[in-house]
Amino acid sequence: MIINSSNLENDIKVSLKNLKSGTDIRGIAIETEEHKISLTCEIISLIGYGFSKWLKNKTNNKTNLKVAIGMDSRLSGPKLKETLKEVLTMDGIFVYDCGISTTPSMFMTTILEKYSCDGAIMITASHLPYYYNGVKFFTSQGGCEVGDIDEILALANEVENPIFSDIKGKVEEVPLIEDYSSLLVNKVIKEVNNKKPLEGCKVIVDAGNGAGGFFAEKVLKPLGANIEGSQFLEPDGTFPNHIPNPENEEAMESIKKAVLNSKADLGIIFDTDVDRAAVVSRTGEEINKNALIALISSILVRENKGNDKDITIVTDSITSTGLTEFITNMNCVHHRFKRGYKNVINEAKRLNEEGINCPLAIETSGHAALRENFFLDDGAYIVVKILIEMSRLKKENKDIDDLIKDLKHALESDEKRIKINCDDFRKYGESVIEDLKGYVSKIDGWSIEPKNYEGIKINCNNESGWFLFRLSLHEPVFVLNIESDVEDGVKSILSKFNDFIKNYKDLVI
Repeated sequence: MIINSSNLENDIKVSLKNLKSGTDIRGIAIETEEHKISLTCEIISLIGYGFSKWLKNKTNNKTNLKVAIGMDSRLSGPKLKETLKEVLTMDGIFVYDCGISTTPSMFMTTILEKYSCDGAIMITASHLPYYYNGVKFFTSQGGCEVGDIDEILALANEVENPIFSDIKGKVEEVPLIEDYSSLLVNKVIKEVNNKKPLEGCKVIVDAGNGAGGFFAEKVLKPLGANIEGSQFLEPDGTFPNHIPNPENEEAMESIKKAVLNSKADLGIIFDTDVDRAAVVSRTGEEINKNALIALISSILVRENKGNDKDITIVTDSITSTGLTEFITNMNCVHHRFKRGYKNVINEAKRLNEEGINCPLAIETSGHAALRENFFLDDGAYIVVKILIEMSRLKKENKDIDDLIKDLKHALESDEKRIKINCDDFRKYGESVIEDLKGYVSKIDGWSIEPKNYEGIKINCNNESGWFLFRLSLHEPVFVLNIESDVEDGVKSILSKFNDFIKNYKDLVI
């Protein structure tokens, strides 16, 4: 549905702003009993027009612009993709239709010489329910930042009388996933100097019916792996088996059972658009969150032997005390930063610009970005790094979980979400955090962690733990993360915390 200027009423313009989610666009694309559609074809055409004009501005009105478009397995993906193709070609842009793709592979269309795209659009809403969808934008400089999204939406909002190019673009279907898979396969072969490094190994994939099913047939199998036991590889936008999300307990339990039942050497699980991943060892150990950070960090340390420059690992704010100890014991620096994968990535880039050796930016959510890979959060690439190390360890008769055997796990941990019932939730939330600072001074054994980048982190000596109280990045919600190394420590921290929070009528636990 191409833009109809007569329909550009104020409510449409307001809805565009409401679709912004950090550096993504997200909304309801399929109506349900509880949810009305907010991401319509008309609105996506406005966004596509805004991106076209933004890209032309960024490239000084370069002619013959090329943009790649891909999507995950969501049911609403095809119609949104067709709408974007139509509006971009109307504005003179040559479009590569990449079909079902992954978010990282879409960025690579701006890097790979075969494609050399000026921009790329991925249609996805990551792990959100089936009725959601959205878009992510890329140039060769990486994913669009918050300011870029603001500019794109501003340009979309200004479309009263859309002006299209006199020269119309064309569409070409391309085998992006085939090309991207070859890139991954060749990296493993080159690193281990073996055309079939996984021969004799059983490695299985759980794609959760998202876009990651290709990895079994197009990456693992060519490397010699036995992939029997892989599950939910077929794209299905209803996600009938479990949420494709390495943070989800049901999803992790599913791949764990599959590994143990099929006697696999390794299990791999991706989120919907494959910018996140986790693994399960042959013994059934779930390697996600803190364990995944420890594993990737240890791999980088092994690769960095002989380099006298200390490694700094940037993570988000809710990583465990045990992880900090693990990283420190490897003579590395653990730099805990803000939640939000873009925040973590940009902080790692900043540190490198200052001359600090920072090869990894990684969130507990599974977003992991390596300096060697354009600081692109790419689940498939992270798994490739693990497969390379797995091949090396096999020669030493070791398993991948041997690398993290010294990682200490907290005895207890919990996460609570506290709803804020007021219009200006951010201002209200900041005032609550200020009040908490005063309350902490009255609690024996509690102290404010001075080195903290978001919310407030409290060290709780009597409970051998800590808690982080922070505002959600996008929602009117407080998030409370707690960790303790003594029995009932979390209960004790919560009891004291609740004595504070009960005084705020606009907070709902």
